[in-house]
Amino acid sequence: MSPLERLARDYRMALLSYLPRREEAALNRGYELGRSAVIEQVGLLELARVHHDVFLAVLEETQADDVLPVAAAASEFLMEVLATFDMTQRSLHESRPAARGPRPGGGVTASRSRAEHAGRTRARRD
Repeated sequence: MSPLERLARDYRMALLSYLPRREEAALNRGYELGRSAVIEQVGLLELARVHHDVFLAVLEETQADDVLPVAAAASEFLMEVLATFDMTQRSLHESRPAARGPRPGGGVTASRSRAEHAGRTRARRD
Protein backbone atom coordinates (compact mmCIF):
# COMPACT_ATOMS: atom_id res chain seq x y z
CA MET A 1 0.00 0.00 0.00
CA SER A 2 1.38 3.41 -0.98
CA PRO A 3 1.69 6.27 1.54
CA LEU A 4 -1.18 8.04 -0.25
CA GLU A 5 -3.45 5.00 -0.07
CA ARG A 6 -2.60 4.56 3.60
CA LEU A 7 -3.32 8.24 4.21
CA ALA A 8 -6.70 8.00 2.45
CA ARG A 9 -7.67 4.97 4.52
CA ASP A 10 -6.52 6.50 7.81
CA TYR A 11 -7.98 9.92 7.00
CA ARG A 12 -11.40 8.41 6.35
CA MET A 13 -11.33 6.47 9.62
CA ALA A 14 -10.12 9.46 11.64
CA LEU A 15 -12.62 11.91 10.16
CA LEU A 16 -15.50 9.49 10.63
CA SER A 17 -14.37 9.03 14.22
CA TYR A 18 -14.26 12.79 14.81
CA LEU A 19 -17.57 13.83 13.27
CA PRO A 20 -20.10 12.22 15.63
CA ARG A 21 -18.59 13.40 18.94
CA ARG A 22 -15.96 15.96 17.96
CA GLU A 23 -13.63 14.75 20.70
CA GLU A 24 -10.11 16.04 21.19
CA ALA A 25 -8.53 12.58 20.81
CA ALA A 26 -9.99 12.19 17.31
CA LEU A 27 -8.93 15.73 16.42
CA ASN A 28 -5.43 14.94 17.61
CA ARG A 29 -5.44 11.94 15.27
CA GLY A 30 -5.93 14.43 12.42
CA TYR A 31 -2.88 16.36 13.57
CA GLU A 32 -0.86 13.12 13.66
CA LEU A 33 -2.05 12.27 10.14
CA GLY A 34 -0.68 15.60 8.96
CA ARG A 35 2.67 14.87 10.61
CA SER A 36 2.81 11.47 8.95
CA ALA A 37 1.95 13.01 5.59
CA VAL A 38 4.83 15.48 5.89
CA ILE A 39 7.26 12.75 6.93
CA GLU A 40 6.15 10.51 4.06
CA GLN A 41 6.37 13.47 1.66
CA VAL A 42 2.71 13.43 0.67
CA GLY A 43 2.06 16.71 -1.11
CA LEU A 44 -0.38 19.32 0.06
CA LEU A 45 -2.44 18.96 -3.11
CA GLU A 46 -2.62 15.21 -2.62
CA LEU A 47 -3.78 15.75 0.94
CA ALA A 48 -6.42 18.22 -0.24
CA ARG A 49 -7.67 15.63 -2.73
CA VAL A 50 -7.92 12.99 0.01
CA HIS A 51 -9.91 15.38 2.21
CA HIS A 52 -12.18 16.33 -0.68
CA ASP A 53 -12.89 12.72 -1.64
CA VAL A 54 -13.62 11.65 1.94
CA PHE A 55 -15.69 14.76 2.63
CA LEU A 56 -17.84 14.22 -0.48
CA ALA A 57 -18.50 10.63 0.59
CA VAL A 58 -19.51 11.88 4.06
CA LEU A 59 -21.84 14.50 2.56
CA GLU A 60 -23.59 11.86 0.48
CA GLU A 61 -24.60 10.14 3.72
CA THR A 62 -25.46 13.34 5.60
CA GLN A 63 -29.02 14.55 6.07
CA ALA A 64 -29.76 18.06 4.81
CA ASP A 65 -30.22 19.51 8.31
CA ASP A 66 -26.79 18.25 9.35
CA VAL A 67 -24.76 19.48 6.37
CA LEU A 68 -23.59 22.77 7.92
CA PRO A 69 -22.44 21.31 11.27
CA VAL A 70 -20.74 18.41 9.48
CA ALA A 71 -19.01 20.82 7.08
CA ALA A 72 -17.82 22.96 10.01
CA ALA A 73 -16.47 19.92 11.86
CA ALA A 74 -14.75 18.61 8.72
CA SER A 75 -13.12 22.02 8.31
CA GLU A 76 -11.84 21.94 11.91
CA PHE A 77 -10.42 18.50 11.27
CA LEU A 78 -8.72 19.62 8.06
CA MET A 79 -7.13 22.57 9.87
CA GLU A 80 -5.57 20.17 12.37
CA VAL A 81 -4.25 17.99 9.55
CA LEU A 82 -2.76 21.04 7.82
CA ALA A 83 -1.13 22.45 10.97
CA THR A 84 2.07 20.47 10.40
CA PHE A 85 2.29 21.62 6.78
CA ASP A 86 1.94 25.20 7.99
CA MET A 87 4.62 24.82 10.64
CA THR A 88 6.97 23.14 8.16
CA GLN A 89 6.51 25.87 5.59
CA ARG A 90 7.09 28.59 8.17
CA SER A 91 10.24 26.84 9.39
CA LEU A 92 11.58 26.73 5.84
CA HIS A 93 10.95 30.44 5.44
CA GLU A 94 12.65 31.15 8.77
CA SER A 95 15.76 29.28 7.70
CA ARG A 96 16.25 31.42 4.59
CA PRO A 97 19.23 33.75 4.92
CA ALA A 98 18.40 37.39 5.57
CA ALA A 99 20.26 38.31 2.38
CA ARG A 100 17.42 36.85 0.34
CA GLY A 101 15.11 39.58 1.51
CA PRO A 102 12.06 39.83 3.73
CA ARG A 103 9.94 36.80 4.41
CA PRO A 104 6.39 36.62 3.11
CA GLY A 105 3.81 36.84 5.88
CA GLY A 106 5.46 39.64 7.80
CA GLY A 107 7.87 37.52 9.79
CA VAL A 108 5.43 35.07 11.36
CA THR A 109 7.50 32.30 12.90
CA ALA A 110 7.06 28.55 13.26
CA SER A 111 7.20 28.94 17.03
CA ARG A 112 4.33 31.40 16.80
CA SER A 113 2.44 28.94 14.61
CA ARG A 114 3.01 26.16 17.16
CA ALA A 115 1.88 28.48 19.95
CA GLU A 116 -1.25 29.40 18.01
CA HIS A 117 -1.97 25.69 17.41
CA ALA A 118 -1.47 24.91 21.11
CA GLY A 119 -3.76 27.81 22.05
CA ARG A 120 -6.51 26.56 19.73
CA THR A 121 -6.20 23.08 21.18
CA ARG A 122 -6.38 24.36 24.76
CA ALA A 123 -9.37 26.58 23.91
CA ARG A 124 -11.27 23.58 22.54
CA ARG A 125 -10.68 21.63 25.74
CA ASP A 126 -12.00 24.49 27.91
